[in-house]
Amino acid sequence: MLDLLITNATLPDGRTGMSIAVEGGRIAEVAEGLVAPAHETLDAQGLLLAPHFVDPHFHMDATLSYGLPRVNESGTLLEGIALWGELKPLLTADALIERALAYCDWAVAKGLLAVRSHVDTSDPSLLAVDALLEVKRRVAPYLDLQLVAFPQDGVLRSPGGVENLERALDKGVDVVGGIPHFERTMADGAASVKLLCEIAAERGKLVDMHCDESDDPLSRHIETLAFEAQRLGMQGRVTGSHCTSMHSMDNYYVSKLLPLIAQSGVSVIANPLINITLQGRHDTYPKRRGMTRVPELMAAGVNVAFGHDCVMDPWYGMGSGDMLEVAHMGLHVAQMTSQAGIRQCFEAVTTNAARVMHLQGYGVEAGCDASFVLLQARDPVEAIRLRATRLKVFRKGRLLAETPAATASLHLAGRDAATSWMAPKRAG
Repeated sequence: MLDLLITNATLPDGRTGMSIAVEGGRIAEVAEGLVAPAHETLDAQGLLLAPHFVDPHFHMDATLSYGLPRVNESGTLLEGIALWGELKPLLTADALIERALAYCDWAVAKGLLAVRSHVDTSDPSLLAVDALLEVKRRVAPYLDLQLVAFPQDGVLRSPGGVENLERALDKGVDVVGGIPHFERTMADGAASVKLLCEIAAERGKLVDMHCDESDDPLSRHIETLAFEAQRLGMQGRVTGSHCTSMHSMDNYYVSKLLPLIAQSGVSVIANPLINITLQGRHDTYPKRRGMTRVPELMAAGVNVAFGHDCVMDPWYGMGSGDMLEVAHMGLHVAQMTSQAGIRQCFEAVTTNAARVMHLQGYGVEAGCDASFVLLQARDPVEAIRLRATRLKVFRKGRLLAETPAATASLHLAGRDAATSWMAPKRAG
């Protein structure tokens, strides 16, 4: 007998009337109109059943710290970095852990069951590292938390930067990070990319670097990152996050850069909510959009994902852990409003992001983990448009969260008694 049988589901690829059989925490079969005995049966009523959401770029050590020790009055990146410097001496492990666990609650409720979080290694005490390693241990039964050793102040710029990062890796941090554009010079930035990639290659670690989070078109560390990925044979194991300088580069240079990134197997993560907020601040008008060249990267064959980056922290006072909100902003900023483009934005917070994190058993196919979300939407386009309610969230066949359907009661003569904002079904 099956543990769970979901019937009449629509899948992201457009298949309808599908049944998903779950046994032992895994998907045993996906078929149309499957009938089998099960301990629990759920009729999806034609709604979208999607693999859980994935956030490949976040800062959990800072999350929910908004207003500590003060509010970012200007809303700028530089004031946010300065604020984080003021906050770090005041951090305690218990408070950091509690905020991170509260955010993980939010994430689960939104169907977000995998997060890659950068954790600052600039503090020699590695307090944030130890705290997030404890959070990772506690949330392991319901959320995959992957940690990146992130030298926020620059691995070469800050005293002991390399040693601190390596100590974090020794403690069990998963991924090697960096921030080359924050080093003192372009040369130091390039040197840091080379050094950090070599450390990762030696240790068999993945790489994820904050790369060129700048409006400066001459900030070109993504080029060095792609070169090092090829030189060290790390294709498919390296990611460049942000890459916002690409929106200011001339088209000729980008025409050379895109094939290099694609050939190197480097993934790119855009962070639409943050990139569109923090970049272009020195512009008057016309203002640059601030996000990297998402559709062009995708067309070149680069794996592109979207991250949330920040939620209620020194850099961004908004957010709720909703990856559909991220996708919604991404499609607007990138002008990806074609049907194919909107679906690509859905993939940027699901399958593409899972590829960045090297998640095993991800998807809605036989043999995958039974970790998925039932959405109050009929397809990915409607899911993004509505930032659809997560009706039920499952991890390995176990129900983690459920939310009542979003409806409004109406008191209008001659009209229906309620609406859910879903478009009427087309006739025929």
